[in-house]
Amino acid sequence: MRGTLSDRMGAALLMAPLLLFLVLAYAWPFLGVVKWSFTLPTPGLGQYHALLTDDLVQSVFIRTLRIAAIVTVVSVTAAYAITVVWVRGSPVQRVLAEFCILVPFWISVLTRAFGWVALLSNRGLINTWLQSIGFISEPLTLVRNEFGVIVGMSHFLIPFAVFPLASAMRSLDERVLLAARGLGSSRMRTFWTVFVPMTRSGIIGSALITFVFSLGFFVTPAILGGGRSVMIAELIYLRIFQSPDWGLGAAISVVLVVFVGALMALLFRYVKPKQLV
Repeated sequence: MRGTLSDRMGAALLMAPLLLFLVLAYAWPFLGVVKWSFTLPTPGLGQYHALLTDDLVQSVFIRTLRIAAIVTVVSVTAAYAITVVWVRGSPVQRVLAEFCILVPFWISVLTRAFGWVALLSNRGLINTWLQSIGFISEPLTLVRNEFGVIVGMSHFLIPFAVFPLASAMRSLDERVLLAARGLGSSRMRTFWTVFVPMTRSGIIGSALITFVFSLGFFVTPAILGGGRSVMIAELIYLRIFQSPDWGLGAAISVVLVVFVGALMALLFRYVKPKQLV
C-alpha cells in the first residue's frame, strides 16, 4: 500500500510541472479571453447575442461545419484505404504506405498550401496539362474556393486519420476473419460485414480527430480560399487583428473551444487515448 501511495505521489510530482505549464500557457490566457467576451466593448451578454443574430457570423459557422464534415468524410475514407494497405498489405506495400503517411509530417502546412496553389491555380500544373491535351478549353476554378480548401485540408489531415484506424485494425482477432471465410463468405463480404464493423471505434476516433482539427484550420483556408471561403479561425483573426471588435472575436473563440471540448469528451468516450498513439 505504501509503495502504491509513493508511486502515485511520485507520478503527481512528475506531472506537476506539465500541469503548471498548461495552466500558465493555456488556461490563464483563455480565462482572459472569456473575460473579454463578457466585458468588451460593454459588460454583458451582447457579444453572445450577436453570435445568434449576426448573419455573417452564422454563415461562417455553417460554412466551417460544412467544410469540416466534407473534409472528415474524404480524409477518413482515404485514410481507411491507406491503413488497410499499411496493416494488411505485402511488405513492399507496407513500406510504400508508411512512406506516404510519414513524409507529409516533414513538410510544413504553409509549404503544402502553396504547393496546392501551384497545382490548382488557373495557370497551375493541372489546368495547364488538361488544356495541353485538349480536355478543357478554359481553366477550371480549382482554387480560391471551397474546393481548394477541402483538397488542402484533406491532404493535411489524412495522415492524422490513419493512426486511430491502424490501432483498431491491429487489434482485430484474425480468427474471426478466418471463421467468416471458412463459412463461405467472400473476401468482399467479409470486409464489409466483419472487418469494417470491427474497426468502428477506429473510424469514430479518426472522424472526430479530423473534424476537430478541421474546425481550427487557419493557414490552409486563408491561402487556398483566397478570402472567399472564410472559416471560423480566420474570422476570429479578422475580428481581433483587423477590426477592433475584440469582444465578438473572444466570444467566437469561447464558443469554439467549448464545442471542441465537447467533441473531445465524446472522442474519449469511444476511444482510449493510448489508441490514438
